[in-house]
Amino acid sequence: MTPIDPHQRDALFTFSIETYNDAVQRGMMRPPDRLLSTLLEHPDIRRVLVANPPRSAPARLLRAVIGRADAPFPTTPGHTLHTPLRLRRSDPTTLRGLRRTYAHYDASLRRAAQAAGLDQPAAITTNPLVAGFSSLAWTKGVTFYARDDWSVYTPRQQYWPGYRAAYQNIRERGHAVVAVSQQIIDRIEPTGPHAVVPNGVEPTEWQGPPPAEPDWLAGISHPRALYVGTLDTRLDVEGLVILAAARPDLQIILLGHQDRNLPGYLDPLRERANVHILPAVGRQPLVATIRNVDVCLLSHRRTELTSAMSPLKVYEYLAGGCPVISVDLPPVRSISGRIILVDTVADFAEVVDSALALGQATETERQAFISANSWRSRHESIIRIALSAGQSVAHLDPSSASFGYRRAFAGEGP
Repeated sequence: MTPIDPHQRDALFTFSIETYNDAVQRGMMRPPDRLLSTLLEHPDIRRVLVANPPRSAPARLLRAVIGRADAPFPTTPGHTLHTPLRLRRSDPTTLRGLRRTYAHYDASLRRAAQAAGLDQPAAITTNPLVAGFSSLAWTKGVTFYARDDWSVYTPRQQYWPGYRAAYQNIRERGHAVVAVSQQIIDRIEPTGPHAVVPNGVEPTEWQGPPPAEPDWLAGISHPRALYVGTLDTRLDVEGLVILAAARPDLQIILLGHQDRNLPGYLDPLRERANVHILPAVGRQPLVATIRNVDVCLLSHRRTELTSAMSPLKVYEYLAGGCPVISVDLPPVRSISGRIILVDTVADFAEVVDSALALGQATETERQAFISANSWRSRHESIIRIALSAGQSVAHLDPSSASFGYRRAFAGEGP
């Protein structure tokens, strides 16, 4: 039997509204997915219980019958996936119902942790309802990893009162909070340990010379301007129409999943000959696309949601060497000097030439940015906070670069 390392800790990780299968299907590329991948191989972590949100038992059975079973989890003696089952498909929306639901979820997690042999695990949850309504008193401390402000996330508007109540409970319980922006920290107002840890990049994806451009991209002339991401109400369609009209030479590429709940939202852009709307692609073609365009765009409307985002796409644009034009949002301001900030997307046309003049970053600049903004460095900070969350504040080192009651990683990168 392998001896137990006294310096290692057990960990509990819970997804938010999506599952491990969802993470696998999208290539383990979103921030919670990346964090989980690090937890599963981290030398300071002994055992990990990964928990899906509650799933509908009838729906899960139907998926299996029609051949859409979940992706297999790499179960080992130290790694376990837990999927609680229930009859209903979605959470209740009332506070009473949420308290009851997440009390049941807490009990299910505790049983699964005991069965997996976990000893006072450090809990990391990406779901504010878990952090706010599940007791988790059997863990060694709770850390809420906030990648968005859920209380203003429009697709979950029916849960906004629940999210705000959860934030209040997080404050009252003194849970640790790691958020991707200072704006989220300010809105939650945590009383326990907290830090800003922005999004990052995976260095191995961005090494070497630019890969060959995808076949579909080869048919689009230069100069090329790229937006990557879900094509939903965050996207400033009116501003992009103005950009397309002002710069007919600029080929604007919108690459991402189109929200089926918004039929017609992109129609004004479809009328423009220099706008190309294309479906989401896998990681390799995405990297190849970013590395074969001339400028990248963060063409968001200014809302409470977008003002609190740490835009993952911007880090990936810069890792690919592209200059960026962005709406002036607080989390974007200190990322890099290769971002040109303007008030609105309607103003993009005025700075296109300046962005194109910046050209591609030198390899030295690109590698420096990648190194300074790697996911691994981000995760070390999150894990250190999570492993310390069960201690009193007096026992924590306030001088640590990865912990504190202050903004972390401000102004890094070239």
